[in-house]
Amino acid sequence: MKLFDSLANTFKKVDQGMSRATEMPLFEIQSLQGSKIDWSKFEGKYLLFVNVASACGFTPQYKGLQKLYDTYKEQLEIIGLPCNQFGAQEPGNADEIASFCELNFGVSFTLTEKISVKGVNQHPLYKWLTDAHENGIKNSSVKWNFQKYLVGPDRKLIDYYYSTTDPLSKKITRHFE
Repeated sequence: MKLFDSLANTFKKVDQGMSRATEMPLFEIQSLQGSKIDWSKFEGKYLLFVNVASACGFTPQYKGLQKLYDTYKEQLEIIGLPCNQFGAQEPGNADEIASFCELNFGVSFTLTEKISVKGVNQHPLYKWLTDAHENGIKNSSVKWNFQKYLVGPDRKLIDYYYSTTDPLSKKITRHFE
């Protein structure tokens, strides 16, 4: 009987741990054009957050991200967040970044102001994405440009994917099919 009670308590703790996911707060963040992001436009959609850079070995992923967006835009919003913290690979200003993304990759998904994804100036959004105490799911650290974080329509963190994960990978697309 003690073994049964011990197992029951273990499963209860695991179940409680799994249910502590928290909704992503509606953080204030500016678009690349300088206007405040209106989160209500994305209500009921998956959100894929990607720290992006124009001069990175992973920069060609913009093409895959755009294809992902074109394929699933009814249920997915991609939010690219320019970041210059990894090898100074996003040195441009807002106009330069927008021009680069549009001319080279036809990017039409949301791009935000340049932010910090780690360190003392870490944007609160990335604090939530990377801290289990905040998101209720798991800890992570942003390793490089083009790391991806998927948030569900319920605004709860689903998972994250390293830069090496292709935007069209089944690891990501299985959530929309």
